[in-house]
Amino acid sequence: MSHHVIEARDVWFSYPGGSEALRGVTFRITHGEAVGIIGCNGAGKSTLLLHLNGYLAPTRGEVRTGDWPITRQTVAAARRAVGLVFQDPDDQLFMPTVFEDVAFGPLNLGLCSSDVDLRVTEALAQVGAGHLRSKPPYHLSGGEKKRVAIATVLAMSPDILVMDEPTSGLDPYARRQLIDLLRNFRHTKIFTSHDLDMVLELCSRTIILHDGMVLADGATTEIFRDDALLAKCRLEKPLSMQGCPVCNRERNAQKDIPEEHFH
Repeated sequence: MSHHVIEARDVWFSYPGGSEALRGVTFRITHGEAVGIIGCNGAGKSTLLLHLNGYLAPTRGEVRTGDWPITRQTVAAARRAVGLVFQDPDDQLFMPTVFEDVAFGPLNLGLCSSDVDLRVTEALAQVGAGHLRSKPPYHLSGGEKKRVAIATVLAMSPDILVMDEPTSGLDPYARRQLIDLLRNFRHTKIFTSHDLDMVLELCSRTIILHDGMVLADGATTEIFRDDALLAKCRLEKPLSMQGCPVCNRERNAQKDIPEEHFH
């Protein structure tokens, strides 16, 4: 059994009141894959992520980690295997210092103080945030908070790293640092994002959710070349695949100039 495998089997989910957020979602993500889950607002992306380690339970169907379905009996093990980083790091950081935030999970696993300290040190080193160890989280920049939020998950030694909109709210420098950081992780990685250039750069496979259903699942480059599919899902190609808009405008302007002007 590989704990790095995660699978959704015909997952349906309705919120109280009857609003359907997921409708028959099925996929299998295997060891070492980097997968982007994209779609317009309201497609069901964040709801789906909350199913991947048992924060939400399907109305129908099941989610499995390794060979085991996530149930009340297995949810604790699933949350150790699947580390979820929320879109807003303030939802994840609540202790007086960075050290205490990163130590919170390992302490709840019952580890001794020396093992906890080692895990915290290693997790902060992985994200380049060792120097933040004693700082209060509310004094950190947005990029620093993202790094520490990731460290809180890494300290639990997960097999699968799941992130909701990892580059949201970051300035260009912090975004680039985070992308470089994520590229070097060997975990199975799953991201939701509106940052399609990040998805193109980090994820070899992309799943499109539309109205709570999987509309496409395949190679990222092939999906981003399908203009009709993207238009149907209210998405656009990553900017890096669109070419330079200034050059495109100049080329289009040249096409409108009568031919005799070039003689």
